[in-house]
Amino acid sequence: MIPTENEQPLYHGTKADLQPGDLIEPGFNSNYGQRKKATYVYLTATLDAATWGAELAQGAGPGRIYHVEPTGPLEDDPNLTDKKFPGNPTKSYRSRHPLRVCGEVTGWPGHSPEQLKAMHDNLARLKQLGIEAIED
Repeated sequence: MIPTENEQPLYHGTKADLQPGDLIEPGFNSNYGQRKKATYVYLTATLDAATWGAELAQGAGPGRIYHVEPTGPLEDDPNLTDKKFPGNPTKSYRSRHPLRVCGEVTGWPGHSPEQLKAMHDNLARLKQLGIEAIED
């Protein structure tokens, strides 16, 4: 079920250094697959999924997680829902509209080095197989 405004906190994980009021917009290169221009922005209602976004994001600097609010309609993220996880247990969504940064989440727990290595290995394997990680 797609959350409605004020129903639950929504998060976006990235390495971008943003401030409250900034917009996270589609049109930037994706962090995954062939890194083509993303036609969606992605968000989640779980801190764990946002943590993966922050840890796997491209770029220099630390991973960051932001509380965000959508400026337009959301849809379930087909990259995770039903394709990998029946339903939407990761509470992952996407939008063609910007996300407004409300504030930064600090002190979030990262994944273990073993979990990170396993995820990076899996992403490298998918790349070798020519499997695109993002469905636009």
